[in-house]
Amino acid sequence: MTFLFVIGPAFGQAILEGERFHPVTAKQGMVATSHTLATDVALEVLKKGGNAVDAAVTAGFALAVTQPRSGNIGGGGFMLISKGDGSEPEAIDYREKAPAAATESMFQDESGNVVRDRSRFTHLAAGVPGTVAGLALALERHGTISLKQALAPAITLAREGFIVPLRFTEGLEQARDRLERWPATRTTFYKEDGRAWQPGERFRQPELADTLQRIADNGVKGFYEGKTATLITEEMARHGGLITREDLINYRPAIRTPVHGTYRGYDIYSMSPPSSGGTHIVQILNILEGFPMAQFGHNSADAIHHMAEAMKLAYADRSKYLGDTDFVDVPLTGLTSKGYAEELRKSIDPDKARPADDINPGQPAAWESPETTHFSVVDKWGNAVSNTYTINFSYGSGITVKGAGFLLNNEMDDFSAKPGVPNAYGLIGGEANKVEPGKRMLSSMSPTIVRKDGQNVLVTGSPGGSRIITTTLQVILNVIDHGMNIQTAVSAPRMHHQWLPDEIRVEQGISPDSIHLLEERGHTIVHGSAMGAIQSIMVSEDGVLHGGADPRRSTSSAMGY
Repeated sequence: MTFLFVIGPAFGQAILEGERFHPVTAKQGMVATSHTLATDVALEVLKKGGNAVDAAVTAGFALAVTQPRSGNIGGGGFMLISKGDGSEPEAIDYREKAPAAATESMFQDESGNVVRDRSRFTHLAAGVPGTVAGLALALERHGTISLKQALAPAITLAREGFIVPLRFTEGLEQARDRLERWPATRTTFYKEDGRAWQPGERFRQPELADTLQRIADNGVKGFYEGKTATLITEEMARHGGLITREDLINYRPAIRTPVHGTYRGYDIYSMSPPSSGGTHIVQILNILEGFPMAQFGHNSADAIHHMAEAMKLAYADRSKYLGDTDFVDVPLTGLTSKGYAEELRKSIDPDKARPADDINPGQPAAWESPETTHFSVVDKWGNAVSNTYTINFSYGSGITVKGAGFLLNNEMDDFSAKPGVPNAYGLIGGEANKVEPGKRMLSSMSPTIVRKDGQNVLVTGSPGGSRIITTTLQVILNVIDHGMNIQTAVSAPRMHHQWLPDEIRVEQGISPDSIHLLEERGHTIVHGSAMGAIQSIMVSEDGVLHGGADPRRSTSSAMGY
């Protein structure tokens, strides 16, 4: 038998050439979300002449229907908007707030010990939801379609239903013990006989459709007042929760100035407090800018060592300084300054890991979850939206508002239940993030937009709790330092260090040789499951849009036209 191998210009390039991962490309618009149905309806908005904000708000409401484990109207988040005209980016903070009756010791027993599950799986765990108000405000300030139009696809998906993918079924089975505790959750998400909906079956949510319809008919008042507000407050009253009608009526999203930094000639814009994400992405990039990351090579022992050491320093600072700037002074300018980064950089030994016990929060200059979901949108005018929102844990608190069809967040766990005691993600918090009435709890969500010469070039962000910051950071490094296309940058194996616990967590795919060299330098390596689900878009110099959906989430998709 004879085999013929033909390689030559007459037959194109050899099959051994080219890139391993290929992004979706388009010229007019691009959407990347964690669910194909949300991507599809948002792309339709762009095709019909809507802008990036119109499409983002449409995607946000659609995800609340199709991805109840993280998409939400019962939670909150952050949206970063960067217009194609080069004007300054804007951030919309629609993070949840602590109810007016919240107290600093509400998650402690009489002896002052933290009662762990009280901030996670009870009605006390819920902050006042911000998603509806935040998405509506984005549309009001920058959109071209009505709130009713943005909600229409979500209402259809809830009322007529959608075909369940495998991931939906797996999620309900994995969380069954927690979700079945609550009758309204069991009724909403499981069949009458208790079985989970199976792949290929059509899942309908009539109560959620009615809730969304009230918002479409009455605007934000359709959620924060009227029947939906009554259903929320009745749910609270039945189970000792704190959210009142006044808390709902008084909720307002906030307009923030994004954190801004530079890295090797690129402008980095990301979320400001009460998210810690943008601050520490800029801080870590500032530290790493003094090292030859490209020369180290992607995921080499040198690269991972220096990233881990820089991450430790940033997360130590997070434990002391970060909180809601409406309540505490955060030394933002100091934390993100090049001078402070240079000082921290000097403490990094290139050949040896520094034990976390030897690291304390630094002295910056004068004062100036893992289930979340992110989506990115770019339109034909170059406008970009990066949005991350969450209900914290997968399915939040697991508590569905009876009669309203949506899950409540358990974001109160993101406060410091007691200074120095870690939350569910192992993050240490201090006085700056203590519980206070009306305060927004600290977050790691990091919607980020990178510019070059005033033009948007990278739109990115991820879920993943404490690992959001490092996931987003590594995609930026993969693009700028390692020259990867966006799909390769998104798909590449990741690592994470958060100071405490003192360990580098790595995904499958990091070289055993690198791991051995890191262990020789004193690092503890822990092999974990996949981290994050980052949905990203790159804009090339010729204006072509490149979408990179994260394969770590099976329903992720990027679509363009």
